[in-house]
Amino acid sequence: MQATSPIRIYNSDEARRTILARQLSGEVRPTPQLTAGIERVFGRALSPEQAVAHILEDVRQRGDAALREWTQRIDGVLLDDFVVPVEQLQAAYETLAPELRAALHTAIERVRTFHQRQPIHGWIEWSDSGSALGQIVRPLERVLIYAPGGTAPYPSTVIMSAVPAQVAGVREIYVTSPAGKDGWPATVILAAAYACGIKDVYRVGGAQSIAAFAYGTSSIPRVDKIVGPGNIFVALAKRQVYGWVDIDGLAGPTETLIVADETADPALVAADLLAQAEHDPLASAILITNSHPIAVEVQVQVAAQLESLSRSEVIVESLRAQGGIVVCARLEEAIELANLYAAEHLCLHVAQPWLWLGHIRHAGGVFLGEHSYEALGDYVVGPSHVMPTLGTARFASPLTVRDFTKIISLFGLSKEEAGRIGAAAFTLAQAEGLTAHAAAIAKRLQRDGRQDL
Repeated sequence: MQATSPIRIYNSDEARRTILARQLSGEVRPTPQLTAGIERVFGRALSPEQAVAHILEDVRQRGDAALREWTQRIDGVLLDDFVVPVEQLQAAYETLAPELRAALHTAIERVRTFHQRQPIHGWIEWSDSGSALGQIVRPLERVLIYAPGGTAPYPSTVIMSAVPAQVAGVREIYVTSPAGKDGWPATVILAAAYACGIKDVYRVGGAQSIAAFAYGTSSIPRVDKIVGPGNIFVALAKRQVYGWVDIDGLAGPTETLIVADETADPALVAADLLAQAEHDPLASAILITNSHPIAVEVQVQVAAQLESLSRSEVIVESLRAQGGIVVCARLEEAIELANLYAAEHLCLHVAQPWLWLGHIRHAGGVFLGEHSYEALGDYVVGPSHVMPTLGTARFASPLTVRDFTKIISLFGLSKEEAGRIGAAAFTLAQAEGLTAHAAAIAKRLQRDGRQDL
């Protein structure tokens, strides 16, 4: 059975050179299928970046007409308008099975409770002289949540993005999702938006939708920030419109890294690897262990469990290309490799996970023990499942309420405070050669009695 398993075993040196080696986060390596698809749509060879830039500029210049044309050319759907009526949102919600509606509300409640605990308050500090310094926290006004369509629509992503924005106080929250062949987004996406209380939903996707919400059209409002995952064209579009709008980050394929010792349950470890791999052929599911017997048994379990899974072809492709089992000498080395990889999801299937938590420096989220499994975190635990990928967990954070706020610095100096610090500012302005700055400072100080400048 080991020979038929799609996941192979590496030693740590092999893994460092292969499955644990990061590519540049913005690097795009088009596949033959991707290249052929671009040439079919555009009638000529273009890089993905060039194709996206062309779409963005066309939508910026021609608005709704370009949005409609690109949606027809790429998605094969001709849309008269882009708005999903509220009545259709409600109908989608009511068609769901009662247990699915209940699950949506369980997730919404837990995500809301978690994010309401996050401190986002501003502060003002007054000095004895009457000066005030501080930070004013204000919510963003308009935010777009991009909800991917395709073979596996994710209502959980709507919840994990919309609820933190609502807690932050964002006034206008929009959801957009690609229209299917029937002209509408997936029913479960529409239902999730309705369950969250979002009424402004649009049925357009791809780079063209990112352009529409970044620049604004006659039918589409311009927003302040765009969040949510998408395919390569959506990711490139978000990168290219950054500056016109804010973005949550450049999401790559999802990834899970499991660190396991000899106490781990091989069947559960295998189940968690398979759950990650079924997202996408580009998803990464990696195990690092200091136990060779565990490695072998997990390899066997992966092959055995795979047979009953509906997305087995996707899983096999993912595990063969990006997955793997890494055997190292010590658990300390496993943790070192985990920090080097900086995974979106880091799962500790070890005897005493809390003892190792202090050694973790880089991860989007840390899942402690077999009961804190990543699939549970995808839906109902509470923290947003929108997390940094591609190694950006070295410097980036999961989506939180703070992503939907901005800080305004407050300057409220008294005459005494300005006089006390003005000379230092005058000296620095002179050092930088900014004589107008120096003069603006000197005029105040001289007016207030300072004559030595």
